[in-house]
Amino acid sequence: MAEETRRLLRLHLVSEEEGGDGKVLVDVPYPDAVVVAALLDVAAECFGERGDSVEETRQAALETLLQLAGFDSESQLRQP
Repeated sequence: MAEETRRLLRLHLVSEEEGGDGKVLVDVPYPDAVVVAALLDVAAECFGERGDSVEETRQAALETLLQLAGFDSESQLRQP
């Protein structure tokens, strides 16, 4: 799951879209967005993630998946 999420995010990553807080905006279009949503729903169930909304639950699952996939400041995904 982590690798597929990483692959899809890398495919749609635009490095210039980094915000002032260090967060990166990745706009994943249809049909990949459906795959990412399904991956996040499964990951949330596997990790026991919970939130006040579906989006918060998916965000928590995404953060865990990105940690597993090594999507951080030292990651090759962040290299120019």
